[in-house]
Amino acid sequence: MEILGLILVCVGLAIAAVGGIWLIVVAFQESVLWGLGSLFIPLVGLAFVISHWDTAKRPFLVNIGGAVLMVLGSVMGGTGTEGAGAG
Repeated sequence: MEILGLILVCVGLAIAAVGGIWLIVVAFQESVLWGLGSLFIPLVGLAFVISHWDTAKRPFLVNIGGAVLMVLGSVMGGTGTEGAGAG
């Protein structure tokens, strides 16, 4: 089960990275300021998604899908410390 969790985390990370890069590319296509803001200022990317939902919807949802896979893989993999420390 831990191997499957690790695989899901890795696949989710790759999908989230693709979605994040795609979102930055879409922001740069809109404006250089949106692109630079998305890269360097923390919540500007979210503001871009909200204000340009029609163009940013698909990369944002791909990013969220990858994050969901990472969380699911983390839950499935666990920490491996269930029986440790019983003294």
